[in-house]
Amino acid sequence: MSLAPRAVLVHRRTEYEELLARHGTHGQAAFFLAARGRSADEVRERHERTRRALADVAGAVPLTWRQTRVERADLDRFLFGPEDVVVVVGQDGLVANTAKYLAGQPVVGIDADPGRNAGVLVRHRPSDARRLLPYAAGPGVATDELTMVAAATDDGQRLLALNEIYVGPPGHQTARYTLGTDTGDAPDGAGPEAQASSGVLAGTGTGATGWLRSLWQQRSSALALPGPAEPRLAWFVREAWPSPTTGTSRVEGVLGPAQGLRLTVESDRLVAFGDGVETDALDLTWGQTVRLAVADTRLRLVG
Repeated sequence: MSLAPRAVLVHRRTEYEELLARHGTHGQAAFFLAARGRSADEVRERHERTRRALADVAGAVPLTWRQTRVERADLDRFLFGPEDVVVVVGQDGLVANTAKYLAGQPVVGIDADPGRNAGVLVRHRPSDARRLLPYAAGPGVATDELTMVAAATDDGQRLLALNEIYVGPPGHQTARYTLGTDTGDAPDGAGPEAQASSGVLAGTGTGATGWLRSLWQQRSSALALPGPAEPRLAWFVREAWPSPTTGTSRVEGVLGPAQGLRLTVESDRLVAFGDGVETDALDLTWGQTVRLAVADTRLRLVG
């Protein structure tokens, strides 16, 4: 007998909750904020809106379903099931934080604080949940299949991200590595290049509205950035430094679905992390190779 669908409500602690955890009481938190020209009442009002949104979505889950909640900090320890409908209640970034742990489950993005979020990934209001949840679990659900980026190391480590993956130094040191493609040859016939830089970024069309676009604009690049559903990635080298032993001829490019960018570490330690979450990173040491490519997994976002 098949299991009833399970609604997994993903949320994160509000700023108000974090302030209370740090300062202990509302009065202490208000004093802290007032010293910085901010109002505790405004922060608490946003907290209340978020809590109401989460309660409204929980109340909209069909009675025959199971439901559970998971906080963002616990995502890496939570086991998603194939029958889950994932409901992200929060900001666009919370959808990206969740995507890397999924394997094809439909995702419904609920904007917990309309007007403060761009709403690119959290496209719906809490009042839409009663209609959307049964629809998301049905056989005819229409979803946007958003491309993700994967990093895979030569010792079997793997990392997924919805927006981008960064490979570089964990601090402000210089990253040293050799950069090449799967075949070892660039389109112009050049081979792998030794580089020194502040890191390499490879991102998707979803990420092309954020960090990736800032690099693209900064260098006035002529590359055509991918769309969110296109199976392409754009990549950029940050602040490549020319020297007698390092070059700057390969600082940007596009990867198709069967292509990969390979980076072989020539530093004591580099890291690879996705979507800005440095606490969930791959540690890379001298001689290791990491490959950046279009991921086999896609995010199924209910439109």
